Amino acid sequence: MPAGSYTSSHDDNSFEVFLGGWLIRQEQLLNELVLAQDTFDEESQEGDIRDLISRVLAHYEEYYEEKSRMTQRNVFRVFSPTWFSPLERSFLWITGFNPGLAFSLVTDSVDDLSENQVQRINWLRHETKVQERSLTEELAKIQESVAAPPVVDLAQRVGMQLIYADDINVDMEEVDGNLDTLKTALENVVTDADRLRTRTAERVVGLLRPLQSLKFFSAAAQLQLRVRMMGMQREADRQENDNNNNNDASNGW
Repeated sequence: MPAGSYTSSHDDNSFEVFLGGWLIRQEQLLNELVLAQDTFDEESQEGDIRDLISRVLAHYEEYYEEKSRMTQRNVFRVFSPTWFSPLERSFLWITGFNPGLAFSLVTDSVDDLSENQVQRINWLRHETKVQERSLTEELAKIQESVAAPPVVDLAQRVGMQLIYADDINVDMEEVDGNLDTLKTALENVVTDADRLRTRTAERVVGLLRPLQSLKFFSAAAQLQLRVRMMGMQREADRQENDNNNNNDASNGW
């Protein structure tokens, strides 16, 4: 496929199918994490615990690898993901969770941090915040460039099908190099943000003891699955209300 080509509908469905399976495995891993905490014995289970932590990290790596492929196919979709509910999308920072969330999860779930751990985590928190701010500013500059006359003229000429094409292949290179530049800039900032997310989580785990890591990963999975469930329930309730209102209108009420 050419670098600038988009196949929207198929790509969306493909990633949504992947995400559904990934979340099922996420719940299975959560059950393992909770069980490991309940039966924790560092001396006799150290190997099993390290294996579980490695599998959890590999699970997240799988997600970001698939997301990277989706980003390269259609970065605009990643910024407005139809596979997430409005509630889930409200938590997004540059197409994913804010890296600083990792520190809140540690604070809320781990109650036996040593003084040295606290100091090192606080230093990492500060470093991460600086990098977050830099990426936020970079995205703001990209968004400002969208409002520049050449890009506005281009968007009017091409139309929204360029971004929200349905079963249409759009060759960006045939349209204009400016939009290709925008696409590349957005891809780069998403890649950098995802790299910061994964690196921050890995470095946090590197500062934690095995049981603390189990608690951290459990809290992360529970939060994600809870927000997912609440978001889907809200959408189901909204759809039911819309259907009821439409029925009332059709009955003349």
